[in-house]
Amino acid sequence: MSTATKEKKDRLIVILGPTAVGKTALSIALARELGTEIISGDSMLVYKGFDIGSAKPDMEERQGVPHHLIDIREPCENYAVTDFVAEAGKCIGILNSQGKVPILAGGTGLYVKALLEGYQFNETEEHGAYRSYLEELGRSRGKEYVHGLLAEADPAAAQRLHPNDFRRVVRALEVSRFGGEQISQEKQAGAGTLTRECLCYDALVIGLERDRQELYERINRRVTLMFESGLEDEVKGLLSGGLHRSTQAMKGIGYKETAAYLCGEMSREEAVELIQKSTRHFAKRQLTWYRKMPYIEWIKADQPLEALLEDCRKLMKKTWEA
Repeated sequence: MSTATKEKKDRLIVILGPTAVGKTALSIALARELGTEIISGDSMLVYKGFDIGSAKPDMEERQGVPHHLIDIREPCENYAVTDFVAEAGKCIGILNSQGKVPILAGGTGLYVKALLEGYQFNETEEHGAYRSYLEELGRSRGKEYVHGLLAEADPAAAQRLHPNDFRRVVRALEVSRFGGEQISQEKQAGAGTLTRECLCYDALVIGLERDRQELYERINRRVTLMFESGLEDEVKGLLSGGLHRSTQAMKGIGYKETAAYLCGEMSREEAVELIQKSTRHFAKRQLTWYRKMPYIEWIKADQPLEALLEDCRKLMKKTWEA
């Protein structure tokens, strides 16, 4: 799509920001105002049965607005960025053909960045035995040790990936060993020169920001509310239903800690505190991703909903009516 003119690109509104910043409420209100539909950009919302811990909006919260890429995978299935780019792209095309400008809402930075900027992905196949070996190394010698192996094999990838982003560290090592290639982050524009016009879509990308301390307080309250709303029972049901803790979905923040608590590895209080801490760290990593996206139009989230909508109206006018 890099050679397409601006007029031929599908239009898209993106609402992103760190977890708990307020994306869901704004995206639903804006979708209702525009008469459009929402595409989830959250890697956890794809899983059926993962509701409370993923902060998945229920049917009442969605207020009749159709949501796409929610509850599309069984808990035992894997879901990758390549799946998201293909499926989100299809939704965007269909909705544009219906005269609607879809709203992509979510905070999985890699997913949104890959969709907008057109990453190129290698085609190296997975190698199960080697991956199992690396996962065992991670358990026995620690994630830092495996990350050190990546630093030797592919220093650039090691610098880009945090040791706790273990699944992608393992994948990068797998690619380096068997593919002789690196996980590509080729974009349609050079580093430091990326503008809205270079994106794969005629996109307005809106970022919500809050004071860091206020955001952390919202995160802490959200985690407390998750437990009050039944996160323990949700995870207990998933485990009793035969879902193993090693599955991709169960490694999500909130689920792995609760599972550890239910298996007697920590107390309930320790699980709550760890989820809060891990979520705060995740928010920091999200903000790191967003700093690499210079085309984001930032607005303050700590204002009334109508004021937020007015900011969105002004940005849409500036973007598409100028």
